[in-house]
Amino acid sequence: MQAMAAGESDPREPSALEAIFAAHHVRVFRAAHRITGNVPDAEDVLQTVFLRLSRREAEARAVANLASYLYRAAVNAALDLLRARHESTRVALDDPLAQALPGDRRARPDDIHEAAEIRRRLRQALARLNPRAAEVFALRYLEGLDNREIAGLLGTSRVTVAVTLHRARCRLQADLGTTRRDGR
Repeated sequence: MQAMAAGESDPREPSALEAIFAAHHVRVFRAAHRITGNVPDAEDVLQTVFLRLSRREAEARAVANLASYLYRAAVNAALDLLRARHESTRVALDDPLAQALPGDRRARPDDIHEAAEIRRRLRQALARLNPRAAEVFALRYLEGLDNREIAGLLGTSRVTVAVTLHRARCRLQADLGTTRRDGR
């Protein structure tokens, strides 16, 4: 076996970026998938996030809370993708029944279609929101974080998060309309 020269690294050892990817890729993918609604777009977001990270200088990669940074980068990249595709008519090929009504395998086809349509319209409306409001909304309602967790993640106060959420909900209600299932 050849001895390694000083300063050379063992090619069998993962690089710092590979270690970061191995530790965080699942969470980045899941965050992107919840927002984009389909696997190919989530994979694109995953690739974008880590490519951007790889292009940064090593010193710039030394982020205080790397997990939060990557998570936010995934949310923002997914929202950017939705904005770029603002008027897309693409439909995910995932199992719409599982997405529409989890636990209820007797759902009617019109319920499944309606749920898919609501998801599509919500994604389009999210793409039209202010980026910060869309990020806060996605973290709260798509990722399930509470206001305190969001405030910590974004480095802001819970009051700011609450106000941003209220405004985002109002804007989304106006954008989507507030029709109820019974037609009223």
